[in-house]
Amino acid sequence: MSGPFPPGSLDGVRILDLSRVLAGPWATQILGDLGADVVKVEKPGEGDGTRTWGPPFLKDGAGRNTTESAYYLSANRNKRSVAIDFTRSEGQALIRRLAAGSDVLVENFKVGTLARYGLGYEDLRQVNPRLVYCSITGFGQDGPYAARAGYDYLAQGMGGIMSITGPVEGEPTKVGIGIADLMTGMYATIAILAMLRRRDATGVGQHADISLLDCQVAWLSQQAQSYLTSGETPPRVGNAHQNISPYDTFPTQDGHMILAVGNDRQFAALCDCAGVPALARDERFRTNEGRVVHRAALTERLREATATRPTREWVERLERLGVPAGPVNTIPEVFADPHVQQRRAVVELDHPLADGPVRLLASPLRLQGTPPTYRRPPPTLGQHTDDVLAELLALSPGDLRALRSAGTIE
Repeated sequence: MSGPFPPGSLDGVRILDLSRVLAGPWATQILGDLGADVVKVEKPGEGDGTRTWGPPFLKDGAGRNTTESAYYLSANRNKRSVAIDFTRSEGQALIRRLAAGSDVLVENFKVGTLARYGLGYEDLRQVNPRLVYCSITGFGQDGPYAARAGYDYLAQGMGGIMSITGPVEGEPTKVGIGIADLMTGMYATIAILAMLRRRDATGVGQHADISLLDCQVAWLSQQAQSYLTSGETPPRVGNAHQNISPYDTFPTQDGHMILAVGNDRQFAALCDCAGVPALARDERFRTNEGRVVHRAALTERLREATATRPTREWVERLERLGVPAGPVNTIPEVFADPHVQQRRAVVELDHPLADGPVRLLASPLRLQGTPPTYRRPPPTLGQHTDDVLAELLALSPGDLRALRSAGTIE
């Protein structure tokens, strides 16, 4: 897509992004979609490690793999890449100067790493008291695990989500995407916006300590509350719901469908549609409480009935009756869905390494006056080093040549 672009909610906000992999880049991509100027700082010669996390990789015009993985592309649009080695004193000086002119800094290094280079929050607040500084780690800035490296998989396991995910008699199962990373990125985004609001009111920035494990525990939501209320350990129930029934996947003549029955009226309508009206009158199943207690018997009877018709027919019949039902789509089927297409879930941006546009997931935010914009494709490593340092720090071509010759920038 090309400009001119409508105004963004975060126009005029500059993000200094020292994060990599997923949680931090996910947060900064959201902020970039909303109009922020995101300057992504990467290590010369290496860059964000996810650039090499493939296959698949972006293809060039001849169909050959480029250096950009699909994983990297998923979280890095609307950013400018600057390659700076901040382990060198000259690089540290550049980061401090960039921080002095930034509104937000996002980083996800191990606890204490940036402080060793004079780039921690206490260091940079002296340079810029208005700076909003967001640290994302696996386990937080304190506690017995603070020094450990953080990974999504570990957070899912240690944070409880795997214990309630997977088949009833199977092993604990992780979610099919890095959901702890993504949710941490979402919480980090909320924290940054809240801190900016407060900063604008007081003129003073602050530090956010956001961890994967904290966020994973927090979004256990009603499952954690069930334990805190009852003292009982929530079990794995496969695709079913611990508190509602029938709320599960059911076999059809040509696959599977989801039933998400939320009240007694919907259950009676389902039973009539499935040709088993007696189930709605059965004392065991008349109320949701009874249906949860006698879930196994009810599920067995319903699965016999649902296997008699194809998915599409079931969904159409049940939709007319106001009973929540839907298909279990593959990812190709998701993007072929006419509703998903009308909601414009995919955007296209020209990429310097591709012959033509690259397809990317769109933001789900629908803002009437300041919608997300797609101004830049995910950058190549160091693509904007010279432009950014000349624009923001007024470095001359000679300055840039000297820094590049010394290995400080790429």
